[in-house]
Formats: sequence, C-alpha cells, structure tokens
Amino acid sequence: MMLSELFVSAFITLFVVIDPPGCAPIFAGLVSGAPPSQARAMALRACAIATAILVVFALFGERLLGALHIELDAFRIAGGIMLFLIALDMVFERRTQRREERAEKLRHESEVEDVSVFPMAMPMLAGPGSIATVMLLMSRAQGTEATLAILAALALVMLLSAIALVAAGPLMRLLGTRVEAVITRLLGVLLAALAAQYVIDGVRAVLG
Repeated sequence: MMLSELFVSAFITLFVVIDPPGCAPIFAGLVSGAPPSQARAMALRACAIATAILVVFALFGERLLGALHIELDAFRIAGGIMLFLIALDMVFERRTQRREERAEKLRHESEVEDVSVFPMAMPMLAGPGSIATVMLLMSRAQGTEATLAILAALALVMLLSAIALVAAGPLMRLLGTRVEAVITRLLGVLLAALAAQYVIDGVRAVLG
C-alpha cells in the first residue's frame, strides 16, 4: 500500500471512530456553565491527553499484546468485531444517546467540573474503539515511513478534534441536530465496512 493511501485510510478510520463532530455537542453541553477561556483550555487539554494515550498504544501496543501472548490476528478479529458494534451504535444512534446520558449525569454533579480527563479524553476520544483502531492500523505499517504516516493521520484527526471542541457551540448552531444525525449514520455505515475488512483479514491470516 502506498504511503498516501495508508495515510488516507488511517485518517478516515480514525476520524470515523473518534468522531470529532459527535464529541463536539457533548463537550458543549458539559462546559455550558464554564467561561470560554476555561472551556477552551479543557478542550485542548482533553485532546492532548487523548493523543498521548493513543500514541503510547500505537507505539507499544503490539509489545503489550506479545507480553499477554495474544496474537495480532486474534486482535484484528476482536478489534474488527468491536468496531462493528460501534458502527451499529452509530447507525442506530445508540452511541450518541449513551454519550448524552453520561454527559447529563456529569452535568448534574457539577456545573463547571474539569471534564478534560473524564469523560472527554477517556473514553470519548481515546476509548476502547480508538485504541483498538490505532493498534490495528499500526499492525499494517511496514517500516518507519508507514508508521509516521499513521501517526500523522492520528495527529491530524486530533487537531480536528481540538478545533471541533473549541468551536463546539458555534458548530452545533451551524450544523443542527438533524445534519449531525445524518453524518453520524453515514460514518457508521463506512465504519461497518472497515470493521468487516479487519475481521476478514484476521480470519484469512488464521486459516491461511
């Protein structure tokens, strides 16, 4: 696979799984009582923490699997199934509903609580799905250049996430809930296809 194709594939996959447009309205609701400067600081801190977590798993996740005696093909199959379940949630909007319920619970506990670590950095940005995804993508990287291409795609997605969170309020007024629901469903269908491909690759490698 060419580096440009690998970059585009990694970018699309990570963008769909991390879902910056879907995280934006949740963040906007969580920080509704905070001053703009504090909300902006929390947005940037959440993205920085999530990026650090995902980079650690991207670079050292395969060694962790080796230490646990888990074969990469087994992780491909398990990760593909996990991503497929996320895709189903996106298509039927169950994922958005759970995020909103978590946000509502947290909002009642405290008006301007620092939400940068929980729930924004984990599990909304760097959750099980995105951790599995970045490890699966790194398993396809052959050589330093391919690794850098995937890390560059991750960096771009996290930059877009930071922009989405910082501009969460105006962004939601611009898009509206209906447009967001359509985008989420379309991305869910795309993610389902990518997840199925991961499972197919893993099964093919095991049987081959």
